[in-house]
Amino acid sequence: MRLSPSLNAVRTTAGLGTLVIGLILPLGGTAQAGTTAPAKAPASAPAPAPVPAPNTRDACGPVPLGEARCFAIVRTDVHGGLGVRGPAATGRNAAAKTLPTGFGPADLRAAYGLPATGGKGQTIAVIDDGDDATAEADLAVYRSTYGLPACTTADGCFRKVNQQGKASPLPPSALAAGWQNEIALDLDTVSAVCPDCHILLVEADDQTGPDLGAAAAIAPSLGATVVSNSYGIEEANGVSAFAKDYQHPGVAYVAATGDGGYAVPSEPAVFSGVIAAGGTTLTRSTTARGWTETAWSAAGSGCSAWVAKPAWQHDSDCPGRTVADVSADADPSTGIAVYSVSIGGWTVLGGTSESSPIIAGVIALAGNPGKLPNASYLYARTRNLYDVTSGSNGTCPGYSCNAGPGFDGPTGLGTPDGLGAF
Repeated sequence: MRLSPSLNAVRTTAGLGTLVIGLILPLGGTAQAGTTAPAKAPASAPAPAPVPAPNTRDACGPVPLGEARCFAIVRTDVHGGLGVRGPAATGRNAAAKTLPTGFGPADLRAAYGLPATGGKGQTIAVIDDGDDATAEADLAVYRSTYGLPACTTADGCFRKVNQQGKASPLPPSALAAGWQNEIALDLDTVSAVCPDCHILLVEADDQTGPDLGAAAAIAPSLGATVVSNSYGIEEANGVSAFAKDYQHPGVAYVAATGDGGYAVPSEPAVFSGVIAAGGTTLTRSTTARGWTETAWSAAGSGCSAWVAKPAWQHDSDCPGRTVADVSADADPSTGIAVYSVSIGGWTVLGGTSESSPIIAGVIALAGNPGKLPNASYLYARTRNLYDVTSGSNGTCPGYSCNAGPGFDGPTGLGTPDGLGAF
């Protein structure tokens, strides 16, 4: 079901009336395959959804319960124009010689201690709804602007397919539902973090669980070693039906936790076989690291009423699966520069739709996706993560909403400090 872009300016609160029901009555549902349903409800109900920040809009509007919404957030106060920018720009336009507003590849490398090269032999798949007809051309502008190597269909680096894994027919345009913004954010972010990685764009027929699950499931057969999913469907009874689509031997699946603060978790991030990517606000500072991170006020976190707590997760207040696992920059006020002609060229996007492809790119750079069939590998390597200890995404007590030393809901175990944890 594709909704009018006129709805995109409003962050959905659909389903808030079902939050308490889903959390109080978890025992009548079906736990994820191979697990036992949580034995009791969480200690506190979700806090109200955060108020959207000024000068932002959701890329994808409200959706009916049971459908997916992309989590990209667009800055409405940044309009950088069309075409290549920075040193690679041609012509006499002085403004074109300046790099776009927003973080670029060098910023993310500096913030997270990442190498400028790496990822050879790795393919990152991004899963989205609908076709972005200008995706490859827009990606070329982004990569030229930042001096990244070309990544095209012709050189074998870029590939776009439908949910059956075929080059045609492609699904209807993503424009109506706003997913073209999500696609641009996904492609540009994985390029920024892992410029040597191949990119596979898998376009689902629609924003439903079966369609997006089919797209995620087909990716490994096309060479994907890491799969990023920057969308979510509010969990409900029967959530486990699609868990199998987000697991494949030797492949790491990452998913965004959402942009609604502490709330009912969303699938696929809530699946125990998926690495759930939360969100931070990333700013430059005078610290030894040179950067400071706090929990982003809208970063998704939550306690599952339907997916049992994995053996490797030991937080005390949630009897089920807790999200997030790890995190990265997501606040649109500190977001990444993104290029898409469909949104007027250069602008800034954020949301956990940014943090998911960042984490996917880091996994690909590290070159060990087979060690990450779930997040357990990360829980044993917290010394190689930056611990985010301040900020909150709601008003609930304890770690579910509030960042602090060690594990917490909004930021999980922390953010990448080099590749050691991955």
